Amino acid sequence: MTRYAAPLDDMRFALYDVLDGDNQLRALPRGESLGRELIDAVLEEAARLCEQVLAPLNQSGDAEGCRYDKATASVTTPAGFREANAQFVAGGWAGLTAPERYGGQDLPETIGAVVKEMLDSANLSWGNYPLLSAGATEALLQHGEEWQREVFLKPIVAGRWTGTMCLTEPHCGTDLGLLKTRAELAADGGYRISGTKIFITGGEHDLSENIVHLVLARLPDAPPGTRGISMFVVPKFKVARDGTVGTRNGVVCGAIEHKMGIRASATCVMNFDGAEGYLVGQPNKGLAAMFTMMNAARLAVGIQGLGLIERAYQNSLAYARERLQMRALSGAKFPEKAADPIIVHPDVRRMLLTQKSIVEAGRVMVLHAALLGDTQLRSEDPAARERAEQELSFLIPICKGLLTELANECTYDAMQILGGHGYIAEWGLEQFARDARITTIYEGTTQIQALDLLGRKVFQLQGAGLKLFLERIGSFCAEHAGDAGLAEFVTPLGRLAQQWGELTQRVGVAAAGNPDELGAAAVDYLFYSGYVTLAYFWARSVAAAHAGARDEAFKQAKLATARFFYQRILPRTEAHAAIMRAGSAALMEMPDALFG
Repeated sequence: MTRYAAPLDDMRFALYDVLDGDNQLRALPRGESLGRELIDAVLEEAARLCEQVLAPLNQSGDAEGCRYDKATASVTTPAGFREANAQFVAGGWAGLTAPERYGGQDLPETIGAVVKEMLDSANLSWGNYPLLSAGATEALLQHGEEWQREVFLKPIVAGRWTGTMCLTEPHCGTDLGLLKTRAELAADGGYRISGTKIFITGGEHDLSENIVHLVLARLPDAPPGTRGISMFVVPKFKVARDGTVGTRNGVVCGAIEHKMGIRASATCVMNFDGAEGYLVGQPNKGLAAMFTMMNAARLAVGIQGLGLIERAYQNSLAYARERLQMRALSGAKFPEKAADPIIVHPDVRRMLLTQKSIVEAGRVMVLHAALLGDTQLRSEDPAARERAEQELSFLIPICKGLLTELANECTYDAMQILGGHGYIAEWGLEQFARDARITTIYEGTTQIQALDLLGRKVFQLQGAGLKLFLERIGSFCAEHAGDAGLAEFVTPLGRLAQQWGELTQRVGVAAAGNPDELGAAAVDYLFYSGYVTLAYFWARSVAAAHAGARDEAFKQAKLATARFFYQRILPRTEAHAAIMRAGSAALMEMPDALFG
């Protein structure tokens, strides 16, 4: 069985030392009581749940998977999942960040992000069930009517019900303008929903009393394309406006997918046949509500990538310290043993440090994004809310796209460290690699994140978020310009930030003459942006470690890991910059027929 210990010390360092997060949160409305003692108590209790309850079910849940009963159209989750969910609900975790008004604890999303990383490291499949409930909660909070929040939100926050997002259809993936699911107004003022949705996480399971589906559909008179999408709340069991729960609704699970990874997470085909539901928000305005759910889910999936890297790193590091094989190239390091542990070998250290450098900077990045989210939601200063929204909007595709892609790389490296044992199921590392693969696909593939970043967040929105983030980097570099101890980080960071702006302008000019240039540059732009973003957070981490009261071993580890990142990972930006400068010609010049 693979091991997991919540990295509480590094989580506290990222939140408190690097980001000053406790003070930021305390300065926001409803945050006055958020001292470190309270936050630490929450994190320590979450760590116990994840280490003792969820982590032990990760491997067995993957082996057993979910079971679909065609006769009853029901789904059974693996052994132990229901009991774990009962403990999760009893501990109040389902409503951790939800408003008190609806039964939640009203803690900031930043605290929720730290807890979520632990959940995902411990058991990614299990963590998918509350993830979609959080998305449904956000959509109902921002777009639902008050009676809908009272009737549907309170049971979700209490953990008695769960939520889903029903977007994708068999013929329609990312291009939601093609969706065909229909919604017709009924005599009772509600709607009747008909159509088929696929890839619905948690669409059917045995963990909750009811399942609340948020469904995208078209009204009969809807305009074509995305302008004609509306959102509806459709429960598994019918629910009246007064909250009375009735008979089974006209929505059933037609099948579950047999997947490469996250096998204990039920991925369902959902058939709606005149299912009773209610309109959420305004007619034909469902896309805005969908993006509320999608943005929350995209940051959450970035955290999934982070959690997988942490779990893979812990287990490959433990193996590298124990496995004896050959002698160090520079001579025996443990002459009393038959061979040296493989951690002495340069390439094993490369793979370990790749994981360590990504996860520690990535943790700071997602918590910075979460703090922006709390500012956007809680601040009473309209200007501060607007700035936070712009910067967060810019960072979300980077968090999602980069961390999930690097989760694939890092879980691969972890498997490689174990050699043949990494390929064997009983050691557990291959599960991390399989689970990581989906994270680059669901909630928008990497290509979709890249187009969102470059096409929408940079060009359509005139680079508002990019400008704010570059200003943040510029301020940091100016503040530490005379610091000899940080020069090795500040100097290249400033140069890359300047080049970032130049590359953005270059791609924009090229795309004005040929739109294919945007598509050709987008993925490399995302990676370039991501590596520079991580470099910024590594520079901040070194500065925070140096200025803080941590012991010398901690400071030395941060400094050495930052140096590895800057010398061995950050040069990847040079390749991505060269590819962007190359343009689209080599991609587009060959006729389609010649692909063979």
